[in-house]
Amino acid sequence: MGWVSAGDYEVALEAGKVVCRNGKGRLLKSVPAKLKDDPAVVGLRQLTEWMERHERRCLTDVEQWMVRSLPVPTAVLARVWPDPAWQAALRDVVVTGADGGVAGFLRDVDPERGLGLVDLDGDTVRITPDVVSVPHPVLLDDLDELREFAVELGVSQTVEQLFREVWHRPAGLSPETTSVDTYAGGVFKELRFLHGRVTQLGYRSRGGYAVCPVMEDGATAEARIWIGEHDGYDAYDTETGPLAWTDPTGRALTAAEVGPVAWSEGMRMAAALYAGRDVEDEERAA
Repeated sequence: MGWVSAGDYEVALEAGKVVCRNGKGRLLKSVPAKLKDDPAVVGLRQLTEWMERHERRCLTDVEQWMVRSLPVPTAVLARVWPDPAWQAALRDVVVTGADGGVAGFLRDVDPERGLGLVDLDGDTVRITPDVVSVPHPVLLDDLDELREFAVELGVSQTVEQLFREVWHRPAGLSPETTSVDTYAGGVFKELRFLHGRVTQLGYRSRGGYAVCPVMEDGATAEARIWIGEHDGYDAYDTETGPLAWTDPTGRALTAAEVGPVAWSEGMRMAAALYAGRDVEDEERAA
């Protein structure tokens, strides 16, 4: 990006930050305080904030494609690929074709030549499907092998896909089970600490529950964990409850009715909340 005049100085964006140089072209360590309200400086800072929001939105959208295993038209990828923020979010994600088979790591998208991929033999190939999917890792049969291959290739995914923690429904679990308590009983000294952790991790809270909705195979399931309800006094302690899943009407789902993605994402939320518990009290009790 070029330099923009700001009084006797010039300003520009460099690595997402506003930088300044004087009339002799010498780069300054910081932007002078007197330029704080200069229109050029204000405009660049607003642009930086917009770019940060845009980058976060791109990551969120690609993650939603993955969590929902949504089919993504190749034409859409071709439209967004020239945008550096979209490209950073999409580069090196594992994509699958219409048959569900792993196609490879995404490296390029061209409206004429289709998708450029590194396939599982390490070769660079071009494919031209109408749609692809960014599968959730719990749906990848050869996840461990893909992880090893990604390390060999030096793949670095911006969107957490291959190295996202996954949980599979235990084989011995009764199909009629409606809740699991693996991560129940995590004590927090104050209710606000647990509610704050829910927000920090990007989850929502409703009616005293932390919730994580997942759309899978066209149906929505909501994972929910009791965290305690706000009643105007947040200083009392609370603890994480069992994890359960419901359908859009609020009906409790049995383990047999919960899809693999909804199961994994629910357990992921439960584990993340439980990890913030008051470990000191546990150690003293032991």
